[in-house]
Amino acid sequence: MTVDLWMLVAAVALNFALILFAATPGLIKDPKWGLGNRDKRMELPAWALRADRTAQNMKENLPIFAAIVLVAHVSGSANELSAWGSQLFVVARIAYSGAYIAGIPGLRTALWATAVVGMFMVGSSLF
Repeated sequence: MTVDLWMLVAAVALNFALILFAATPGLIKDPKWGLGNRDKRMELPAWALRADRTAQNMKENLPIFAAIVLVAHVSGSANELSAWGSQLFVVARIAYSGAYIAGIPGLRTALWATAVVGMFMVGSSLF
């Protein structure tokens, strides 16, 4: 399996971990809420709300990253640049998640932009 595909697997694992992490504070605070329909918003600490937004942002970025990686792989365009780009994406997304949950806005934005650069690197291997 190529580095690009391994990084896609890592990104999917990160996505799943973020979903679980974002859900955990509500489940701990009120298990009935977690098992119910969640019709009402629960009051959670700021870091927990940021964790939820981090998970949402990953859900928005993962399909784009996955599509680019899969097209590069299927077309035979995956190369050293796409490998570096996919690794940059995953490392930046891990760091982004930590910065966002910790509430470090400038760093969070810079890391998001770094992950986008990683996606462009993978995408540029197609041309």
